[in-house]
Amino acid sequence: MTDSKQIKIMQVEKKQDIRKLALEELEAYFLSVGEKKFRAKQVYEWLWNKSLKNFDDMSNISKSTREILKANFTINHILVDQFQRSSDGTIKNAVKLFDNNIVESVLIPTSKRITACVSSQVGCSLDCNFCATARLKRMRNLHPDEIYDQVVAIQEEASLYFDRPLTNIVFMGMGEPLLNYQNVLAAIDKICSPEGLGISPKRITLSTVGIAKMIRKLADDEVKFNLALSLHSAIDETRTRLMPINQANTVEDLALALKYWYSKTKRKVTYEYVIWDGINDDEKHARALAKFCKHVPSKVNIIQYNPIDEGEFRQASPDKVELYLSILEAAGVVANVRKSRGQDIDAACGQLANKNEL
Repeated sequence: MTDSKQIKIMQVEKKQDIRKLALEELEAYFLSVGEKKFRAKQVYEWLWNKSLKNFDDMSNISKSTREILKANFTINHILVDQFQRSSDGTIKNAVKLFDNNIVESVLIPTSKRITACVSSQVGCSLDCNFCATARLKRMRNLHPDEIYDQVVAIQEEASLYFDRPLTNIVFMGMGEPLLNYQNVLAAIDKICSPEGLGISPKRITLSTVGIAKMIRKLADDEVKFNLALSLHSAIDETRTRLMPINQANTVEDLALALKYWYSKTKRKVTYEYVIWDGINDDEKHARALAKFCKHVPSKVNIIQYNPIDEGEFRQASPDKVELYLSILEAAGVVANVRKSRGQDIDAACGQLANKNEL
């Protein structure tokens, strides 16, 4: 490598990602270089509310100030590297990050809403046996701006391809959100902020495999968004087989944590539940789920399984799904069967895996 190339790389590395600065830090920087304090707010609005990707387009900032910003800062924006559209309208984005890692996010259109399904980590460390993402080793946590940018990209696609606004956000993409706690909450704060996207937290759902102490922390932090639990079995033996994390976060541990959550937030919980052939498709499992639902006000989303290979996990037969529905209904539990979306482009629940990296 030539000396000039080395110097250029060193210069790039020295530049700070400007979106890691809080508004107060940006104001302090502008004062330190002899600029007016209010310029910081103008730049901050370009970065977040308008999601600008480069300094040159900041039209109300002088050229000399823009040159100072370019010399000292970078905007590590994501890039939608690959774009796929399903026959049902679902859109999957393969998102390239500043360090060339890839995550996936999904736009899910229905007649009443457009939902962004976003990722929180590059890969995942939790080894759920039915999930494609688990086959990728966890590389790193996403930064708040990288999570935010996924939402912005889908918001733009909702407008461009459907002429409709983004209505809902679910943290159900790659990774476990509660293992990237601070960055996920910072991203949600920015998404909900008037200086950001101004989306109500009531339209945001965080889905977790179930980490009891972190569910309690959510409650203590008085978050305003919704909580979903990937349950899949209310019997420890079965759930541990499906999700090894259940060894340290048992069904009873989760029940106690959810009771604490509800006592603090008064917000009902959604249970995500897949019924697999020969694994949890019998009356015993259905009745265990109905009993678990009595711990706190809740509803159940029965999700169609999306195969990731020819292995042991297969969608249960329709009559077994009906068995569940009848038992849950008799117990007074609200249950919905969720139709799979984006299956033909591997964009459905459990299929996000950057197939080119497997």
